[in-house]
Amino acid sequence: MSASAIRDEQGFTVAQHLICLRGIVWREALRFVHQRERFISALVRPLVWLFIFAAGFRQILGVSIIPPYDTYVLYEVYVTPGLMAMIQLFNGMQSSLSMVYDREMGNMRMLLVSPFPRWYLLIGKLLASTAVSVLQVYAYLVVAWLWGITPPPWGYLAVLPALVLSGMMLGALGMLLSSAIRQLENFAGVMNFVIFPMFFASSALYPLWLVQQSSPVVYTICRLNPFTYAIELIRFALYLEINWTALAVVASMTVLFTAGAILAYDPARGLIARRGAGGA
Repeated sequence: MSASAIRDEQGFTVAQHLICLRGIVWREALRFVHQRERFISALVRPLVWLFIFAAGFRQILGVSIIPPYDTYVLYEVYVTPGLMAMIQLFNGMQSSLSMVYDREMGNMRMLLVSPFPRWYLLIGKLLASTAVSVLQVYAYLVVAWLWGITPPPWGYLAVLPALVLSGMMLGALGMLLSSAIRQLENFAGVMNFVIFPMFFASSALYPLWLVQQSSPVVYTICRLNPFTYAIELIRFALYLEINWTALAVVASMTVLFTAGAILAYDPARGLIARRGAGGA
């Protein structure tokens, strides 16, 4: 029996699952292509830090020799992995915003009434969002290369699995948050209370040993922040090394956030079902 003829418990073949996944990814790709402002804004944020803030902090903040660097590095070299992760963080939140919009406009109903398993549809949405974020990161890396930030040539390929895993973790977090956001207007609150604390309380802009010297409390918060480990996973992979602690944390958080999102969107047990029952 060929692989395309194998059926699961719902009676769908592997080929039919792939057709469904292709449709979800293609829809997300079309949305991204038609929203050019989304692509531009995704690059403007990190490039502002790279071109403006890094130029000022270069003379103030020196980065000592810390893994994975073998020598002293310029500040813009240090912040590049954090800015790569920032692109994925904002993309994960943008993806959650699109899910809230689809729920308000009724477009999500077409997706959720599909005969395919709910978990498969959500994971397909997550993979599509991750693919978009990876493309945005590589576009940023091209600009950074023109600016003189040149990691090892093989680092551009070695960082791809780290980008996929971190993108899935942040996308799953956004998906989980979207189950609790009832209106588009509430998304601004999520931006203020989720994105910015995660970004600034991490190793994106400064090494954690500097934070530990100034505030042990903030240092502890940074160590508990999963976004910190996504940054370090990208940082080490970009220089052909593996941070096993970061890999374990990001992988476990990806599973946890994805399971939470699937549970939240479960029509029998999740938040969506309880809201619908309350409205009825």
